[in-house]
Amino acid sequence: MTGRPSRDPLSAVPEGPVPSSRQGERLLDLVRVMARLRGPGGCPWDHEQSHRTLARHLLEETHEVLDAIDAGDPDRLRDELGDVLLQVVFHAQMAAEEGTFDVDDVAQGIVEKLIRRHPHVFGEVQVSGADEVLVNWEQIKAEETGERPVEDDIPPTLPALARASKVQRRAAGWGFDWRTTDGAMGKLREEVEELAAAGTPEEAEEELGDVLFAAAAVARRLGVDPESALRRTTTKFADRYERLLARARREGVDLAALDEEELLAYYRQG
Repeated sequence: MTGRPSRDPLSAVPEGPVPSSRQGERLLDLVRVMARLRGPGGCPWDHEQSHRTLARHLLEETHEVLDAIDAGDPDRLRDELGDVLLQVVFHAQMAAEEGTFDVDDVAQGIVEKLIRRHPHVFGEVQVSGADEVLVNWEQIKAEETGERPVEDDIPPTLPALARASKVQRRAAGWGFDWRTTDGAMGKLREEVEELAAAGTPEEAEEELGDVLFAAAAVARRLGVDPESALRRTTTKFADRYERLLARARREGVDLAALDEEELLAYYRQG
């Protein structure tokens, strides 16, 4: 990598767009409100919370943001992002009380990281597109932290498709990647054929894992998030299935009595 940002990464910030005079003011209000809730005479529930007790709330709020995005509802998305932002400020306030870090440390850390890992914006690196940006991100991260296992610090609770994508993106940062979409598609077809030939449940499980992993690689080449794609397709199927079931009840059709071709034809009618 060449053309890295200057030694003081924060010095590059003023070069970007200048925000409006009021932009960010409400963030300070949120910090003040959170400090009041946790302070003397504040809220008993807020006083009782810890990083651990808030963990489930952060997870729930994140999933609600994803749901708002999938629904295409900007008003709801704004509200749900506010709930996630509250979680960030809440954790930072508790850390400030413990003397470990505060909300400014959190902001400074991410600002510096963004500048370091965007040398094509704050330095002189040239990129061909978004895919190369992600690869460079992982390569810069590896250079910062040193050589580590490809799964290092990836949470084991991360959904499997998202985990596969992140592992593949890291590997791509060091050059292990499909050079073309056709190559990734060919591998997917190969894995599907091997799945079809599986003779035991154990073999089928292994081959299905290979299919899903290969599908994640295709998604990366296409610039698609496989986790979002599957979530959207599942929701679409569920909605269509409910309409299908309602129609079958109206028409007195027993779906279980239809053979595979009849069931598919009936599904397509809806």
